[in-house]
Amino acid sequence: MEHAPIVVHRVSPSGGRRVSLRAGGRETVLGVAHSDPDVIEFLRRAEVPDPDEVVLGGAPPLIEWQGDAPHAYEAEPADTDVP
Repeated sequence: MEHAPIVVHRVSPSGGRRVSLRAGGRETVLGVAHSDPDVIEFLRRAEVPDPDEVVLGGAPPLIEWQGDAPHAYEAEPADTDVP
C-alpha cells in the first residue's frame, strides 16, 4: 500500500505537530505546525498545489494524520488527580 505524501505526525508533549513531505524515497520535515494555517503555509512553501484544499478537505486524501485526531495541535493535559 502506498503512503500519503504528506504526513502530519502525532502531537508532541509540548504541543504542535511535525509536518513532513514524502517524495523520491525521502521524507523531508517542513516544520512544526500549531494550526491548520501553519500546515497550509508549509505546503505552499513546498509548492504543493492547492494547499488549502489539501488540508481542509475536498481533495483526494493526500495527508496522513498520525496518532491524533486530524486538525488537533494541542497536547492532552496529563491526567493528574492531585488532592
